[in-house]
Amino acid sequence: MESFSKRINNYLSLVKFSHTIFALPFALLGFFTATSLPGNEFTLHLLIFVLLCMVFGRSAAMGFNRYADYRFDMLNPRTRSREIPSGKISPRSALIFVIINAILFIVAAGFINKMTLFLSPLALIIILGYSLAKRFTSFSHLFLGLALSLAPIGAYISVTGRFDPVPILYSFLVLCWVSGFDIIYSLQDSEFDIKNNLLSIPVKLGIKNSLYLSALLHLIAVVFVVLSGLKSGSGLLYWLGSTIFTIMLTIEHIIVKPGDRKSILKAFGTINSYAGVSFCTFAIADLYLPLSF
Repeated sequence: MESFSKRINNYLSLVKFSHTIFALPFALLGFFTATSLPGNEFTLHLLIFVLLCMVFGRSAAMGFNRYADYRFDMLNPRTRSREIPSGKISPRSALIFVIINAILFIVAAGFINKMTLFLSPLALIIILGYSLAKRFTSFSHLFLGLALSLAPIGAYISVTGRFDPVPILYSFLVLCWVSGFDIIYSLQDSEFDIKNNLLSIPVKLGIKNSLYLSALLHLIAVVFVVLSGLKSGSGLLYWLGSTIFTIMLTIEHIIVKPGDRKSILKAFGTINSYAGVSFCTFAIADLYLPLSF
């Protein structure tokens, strides 16, 4: 009989829990941007519920992605070893896992404030919708970017109960950043997608043009970094983090080589992890330790 710890590891692997590193720093940035404003106080229980929303929402989204795609994953040599195709988790169990996490997401949102509760079903539609968007549009990468872009604005609303320009700019930053690196990630499956009539930007535009579009999206992301800093009157630490972020994205496009899976994974995972964490760490530090030039 399978051990409990092994089952937990299977579900953590199902949802690629390590990939939380992409959205979580921006959720924390949105949260601390809000708590740094006059009239808003940091509370541990609120931070915990924001983090729970992140975990439950992402687990529901990624679990649904694996459930929706498992028939294609069985055909793709790169993905056959995933939990559902390999039989480690049944499709029924994965679907139950998704439903439980979706319910817990709404419950956690309800413990924050009325606006987050009201918006939680819409957020679920967006984050779950990515898995279905891939069947209807080549630009589903932008849908994934939209899903992750909810992190900073959602965390900000959790504290303030309202929309404001700076967290919205952060959300546009995430949208363009994530869409750009997801295009790079999808290069791995371009041949498989063509053979199986699946939609993606590399299939629609070709590899060379896809990389151009990815670079353009990352350039726009950097523009939103600058606009966010200017709008919030940020100090030295913010601009230092922005510089690191820009350098990381530049390196990403230098090292990626179509057909070289190792370079694609390094560009997608390692470089973007450093980019997001570095930027958000410096941006949060700047909120509490503003240094002038």
